[in-house]
Amino acid sequence: MTSEEILRGVEQVAREHLNRPGELRLDMDLIEDLELDSLLLLTMAVEVENRFRIYLEEEDEAAIRTVGDLVDTVQRKLEQGAS
Repeated sequence: MTSEEILRGVEQVAREHLNRPGELRLDMDLIEDLELDSLLLLTMAVEVENRFRIYLEEEDEAAIRTVGDLVDTVQRKLEQGAS
């Protein structure tokens, strides 16, 4: 799966579960730009896991600050699952 496909999937999650319309950019900060509080961050993490059928560990979640970080993490997890 390409980064672009993952980004579109993350946008879909944001639209459906966070009521966040519009396109996301890789440089967007999840807290400052998207204004996600701890509950919304948790919702995003769970719904991204469901959407892509991956598991985000605590270390993964702690390292995710931007949409790009999230996309990179999802891509890495998908590649690990495919190996």
